[in-house]
Amino acid sequence: MKFHITTMGCQMNVGDGDWLTRSLVSQGFTPAPEDQAEIFILFTCSVRDKPEQKVASELGRIADRHGGNPRAFVAVGGCTAQQSGTALWRRFPMVRLVFGTDGLAGAPRALARIVDEPGLRLSLLDFTESYPEREQTWPEDRLPPKAFVSIMQGCDNFCAYCIVPFVRGRQKSRNLPAVVAEVRALAARGVREVTLLGQNVNSYGLDAAGDGTNFAALLDAVAAVPGIARIRFTTSHPKDLNDDVIARFADLPQLCPALHLPVQSGSDAVLARMGRGYDTAAYLRLVEKLRRGRPDVSLTTDLIVGFPGETDADFRLTLDLVRDVGFDSGFSFMYCDRPGTASERLEPKVAQEVKSARLAALQTLLDARLTAALAAQVGKVTEVLVEGKSRRDGPDGPSWQGRDPGGRIVNMALPGTADATGSLVRARIRQAKKHSLIGEAEADHD
Repeated sequence: MKFHITTMGCQMNVGDGDWLTRSLVSQGFTPAPEDQAEIFILFTCSVRDKPEQKVASELGRIADRHGGNPRAFVAVGGCTAQQSGTALWRRFPMVRLVFGTDGLAGAPRALARIVDEPGLRLSLLDFTESYPEREQTWPEDRLPPKAFVSIMQGCDNFCAYCIVPFVRGRQKSRNLPAVVAEVRALAARGVREVTLLGQNVNSYGLDAAGDGTNFAALLDAVAAVPGIARIRFTTSHPKDLNDDVIARFADLPQLCPALHLPVQSGSDAVLARMGRGYDTAAYLRLVEKLRRGRPDVSLTTDLIVGFPGETDADFRLTLDLVRDVGFDSGFSFMYCDRPGTASERLEPKVAQEVKSARLAALQTLLDARLTAALAAQVGKVTEVLVEGKSRRDGPDGPSWQGRDPGGRIVNMALPGTADATGSLVRARIRQAKKHSLIGEAEADHD
């Protein structure tokens, strides 16, 4: 049968979707566009209310378009599946499989059973004590040059606003040999850049399920894999970012000078109510250390506006922090209550119109920061990992797209190149666009 995967939410869902695709193809299933598929797999997010509403909308849309096909069915995975569970069956009759984050390893076998047994419904919602290793299957042809590698599952932090520990479980780290073996297999198939994924990568290996290897040692081991030219990781919790990991930005050439470091607020009072475990002074010390060791590091962040009790003065402190740090960019969100979290019970709630106004002001500032960060790259020479063709050709012929070490999108022409995918190209940045850069190749690529 033909299947189609739709991914919502975080990069961990993207990585899970990549693995499930490989696994299903190895069993004889065929990936297909949505209009040709009979199995519809949704990787879902419930970190905020809006993505959760999007899941319901998508399920309704699939039912409208494909409900007349008796062979067609839906599988729902990720955080919304873990949160809603088998209640999805009652609300959406086409749903025949729900699987949580720990149940992903069993999803390929469950999907095969459902195909063979019409009317069967299955749920894979139990949490496991250790990281649920997944059987790895690899295609014979080359993979794209970038890949995600999960190094852990779950979170132990229980920030006041966050539903993740409830829908992804407690922290469970993969053993070091399993991570390195996966990276080696990816490198053998043409992958040149890996992004290590976890809810809080800085605490990797230190939970009861881990083997005691810390995150800095994991970075060393991954950097030693032949063929891996670049390493990135996400997400980092500031309270657990230590000097050993910071030092790796200067010591490991493979570790890209780019770090997503969610600060969430610039107000110490709000950070305390959030239960984040640091204040703004501690966060700024981390920024100073990072830039001392790697002056070109690109810093991005997450920010929440309208947390219960946030005042106008608190919000101004957030704007001040964004200016002081000089983030290259950031993701910003309006606070919304999530079921079961501590902040659901906190008062006073901030009015919707106030949250909307604050979000608009913050996004205006972040847009200005992105514009300035891109403009600062003009005239510099950088190395671009080519990911594929651009959507549009440039004036000098076919245009290719990739990213620089800081994670910025770079488009450039490579005349006479049949396929540059996976190449590392030195390029001089000639122009900054709204969300990307225009470069000119300076030398032959590898």
